[in-house]
Amino acid sequence: MLKFAANLSLLFTEYPLSERFAAARRAGFSRVEVQFPYELPLETVKQALKTQQQQLVLINIPAGDWQAGERGLACLPGREAEFAAGLEQAIEWAQALKAPRINCLAGITPTDASADAIRATLHHNLRLADRRCAESGLQLMIEAINTEDIPGFHLHTSHQVLALIDRLELAASRLQYDVYHMQIMEGNLISTLQRNRDKIGHIQIADVPGRHEPGTGEIHFANLFKALEAIGYSNIISLEYNPLQQTETGLEWLKPWMTQETQHEHECSG
Repeated sequence: MLKFAANLSLLFTEYPLSERFAAARRAGFSRVEVQFPYELPLETVKQALKTQQQQLVLINIPAGDWQAGERGLACLPGREAEFAAGLEQAIEWAQALKAPRINCLAGITPTDASADAIRATLHHNLRLADRRCAESGLQLMIEAINTEDIPGFHLHTSHQVLALIDRLELAASRLQYDVYHMQIMEGNLISTLQRNRDKIGHIQIADVPGRHEPGTGEIHFANLFKALEAIGYSNIISLEYNPLQQTETGLEWLKPWMTQETQHEHECSG
């Protein structure tokens, strides 16, 4: 049975972040993720999750100066100490909030460093993150992001991420497969998911073009979800899209799938 989560960084933005947990619960979500929850006090997030009886399924490692255009630090030579500090913050928050996964954004390929230096920095930081996640009982997600929305993003195909995980022997790491980004970069969504079912730790979804809710673009999500059921995918599918209107208005597409999940949970608890 497929399990869904709401990404509170993009959904329910009609409300302040502290109020989005309750809005997601009213819409039926018992699972949420937040890209960068650090703008709130840790205790505020913990209390919101407790009050709404929600599981936090994922947070990101701090990604540098987001407002200035930075999209991750892992491939940036000279920023290793900052990456390590952000990693420790993410681990601390994940453990305190009982989130099982943290996501690493590689960042935009710098133009003022050699390819060898960039490669060595990325490898060093990923090995560190993988080791610390293993020691902390967490899974490390590594995400590929399309280069149309973020030109120059260093890891931009699923093959790149999977090859790194294999080459560096990152035992605690999995591919975070974002359907939106990978439809733009490589297509073949279902076959990629089928080939790599054991290497994917988390899925995020949005339609193409526009990064809006399913049903607004070219991806056939019913077929995608059926394929995920067929391969026995048991991890989370997170809604990480920009609603065309208010979030609740755009959730009609999800109701049949959420109904199935709720019925399954009731059967298991009964």
